[in-house]
Amino acid sequence: MNPIKLIDKYYDPGSRTHEILLIHSEQVMRKALELAERVRHLNPDLTFVQEAAMLHDMGIFLTYAPDIGCYGEHPYILHGPLGRDLLEKEGLPKHALVCERHTGVGLSRKEIKRQNLLLPKRDMLPISIEEKIICLADCFYGKNPDKLGKEKSIEKIEKKARAFGGENPKRLAEFRKLFRV
Repeated sequence: MNPIKLIDKYYDPGSRTHEILLIHSEQVMRKALELAERVRHLNPDLTFVQEAAMLHDMGIFLTYAPDIGCYGEHPYILHGPLGRDLLEKEGLPKHALVCERHTGVGLSRKEIKRQNLLLPKRDMLPISIEEKIICLADCFYGKNPDKLGKEKSIEKIEKKARAFGGENPKRLAEFRKLFRV
């Protein structure tokens, strides 16, 4: 499976959104492979990690986020479930789950309800080792054009997890321990 070919199917090559998505996804993929090396004993599927890291944000074009060139009709918070729907239609159910479960360090049904998020009321938590790898790797990079390419410090990631509250700080601490970050 060629993730770039799939990205090109939905994103106009040469567009601002295509460029931002590729840069971000490649950064996440590199970080994900670095994290996967730290847990080789758990046998993560490296091919899947590469593919899913490249596709984890497939749904952004369906959202309204003009700063990254997205002019869809949905709120940005929905890019995960929208990406899941898209990749399921493409016959990639495991990749689809990464889309839905990668936001922050995952979201529980309880957290979605507590924060009154415009998301389906279900657990969206990373379960497989590959999902956890990509979820954490994504925390290190944003898509803001002014900061594209700059890795966030673990302190910044922790601060954001605390701001989200709920189970996020605890989940991040578990990921940090697992991946020795």
